[in-house]
Amino acid sequence: MVYGKDEAILIVGSGCFGISTAYHLLKRGFKNVTVVDRSDILPAPDAASTDINKVVRSSYSDNFYARLAQEAIQSWKTKEWGNTYQESGVLVLGSSSDASKGAYTNSSYENDIAIGSRVNVLKDGDAIRSVFPKGVKVASFQDSSGYLNFDGGWANAAQGIRLMTANVIAQGGNVISGKSVVKLLRQNHKTTGVQFADGTTFYASLVVLATGSWTASTFPDLDFRGKCFATGQSLATIQLTPQEADVYRNCPVVLDFGKQFYTLPPNEDNIIKFALHDSGVIHFPIPGKAISTPRTILSHPQDGLSIPKTKVRALREHLRGVYPDLAEKPFAATRLCWYTDSPDEDWVIGYYPSDPSLVIATGGSGHGYKFLPIIGCIVADAIEEKLDPSQAKRFAVDRDCTQLHSGRTSAPEELDVEGLCSLEDLLPDFNSS
Repeated sequence: MVYGKDEAILIVGSGCFGISTAYHLLKRGFKNVTVVDRSDILPAPDAASTDINKVVRSSYSDNFYARLAQEAIQSWKTKEWGNTYQESGVLVLGSSSDASKGAYTNSSYENDIAIGSRVNVLKDGDAIRSVFPKGVKVASFQDSSGYLNFDGGWANAAQGIRLMTANVIAQGGNVISGKSVVKLLRQNHKTTGVQFADGTTFYASLVVLATGSWTASTFPDLDFRGKCFATGQSLATIQLTPQEADVYRNCPVVLDFGKQFYTLPPNEDNIIKFALHDSGVIHFPIPGKAISTPRTILSHPQDGLSIPKTKVRALREHLRGVYPDLAEKPFAATRLCWYTDSPDEDWVIGYYPSDPSLVIATGGSGHGYKFLPIIGCIVADAIEEKLDPSQAKRFAVDRDCTQLHSGRTSAPEELDVEGLCSLEDLLPDFNSS
């Protein structure tokens, strides 16, 4: 369906997908674009895109995403993003003895070479250790091999969202906080608007749902055919002194696909973040309804940032396999970062079947943020029905989606709220207690 530039477009969700879509629609001349978000504070404190930093890499086993990430990285380098993007390089690791744990890294290397990335092959532990600055104590990397991709790094995630939000407003877009959508309004099998929790309504010619990990639980009547389920990924941080942070400041991002773990250099506040890149946890708060729902700092202020004790243990163990000294420090904070996962890890972008007034833009699957500068262009193409047919098929809401992606093949665990970590669990003697 073709929409006029003056028709009302409502985007629900102001995270990566939503705010980027608004930005690109406004750039194309659409004049009546409104973004609403459930959070009173923007960026939303519990959104996946609101974080101290995110990895920005072109290292994908899928050539499509490798090339798209390369395009995004070029956009990150433009002046409108200021210092949001930091090109620290990305150390991509895999197992040198287990072929199954090295397959993703090997495929990523081939794709990085194909797109012309600047890379340095690292065949063993000695070569890997050589890429770290002098004075940084690192592990042996005895069973690892990989490569250093110089064309990558990390982005200040929350800053990127704030900058794009300001740009949307500067272009005439409306961004409204504190409006939680509870219902889609429909007439003659078409979406005509939304109803908010406060009873008010908003009518629009087109509604775009960019609600991230809240998509399935907020709209249980929509059939996503298993493509939008919320999973919580465990991360932790360590607060360093300025002197300690300076030691690690120039380290690359370490992304170990074999161990499903990554860590980033310290940010400007001297905080170092590290996380698990596994299948995460799922949460079913409503008995009898198998719809995973995020459990965050907004829904559970007391312990919404806590992660399972088992994940704390795994994080410390993996951190010891990179930076042994840091692994002996107390963790400053933890968080379950909630993603919208699809089994094939492809995004969900396109018109909802049989409804020409409803577009879905979600399914980040833990690898959406790095595309913030350009992902809205894909959504805008879908809205204007200009999307390349191969991409439209890849992202379709009703596509067949039965094959698990090779990056994260294990099943997610159900969240045990009785087994969440306490402050004591964040101390460095946790493993021996």
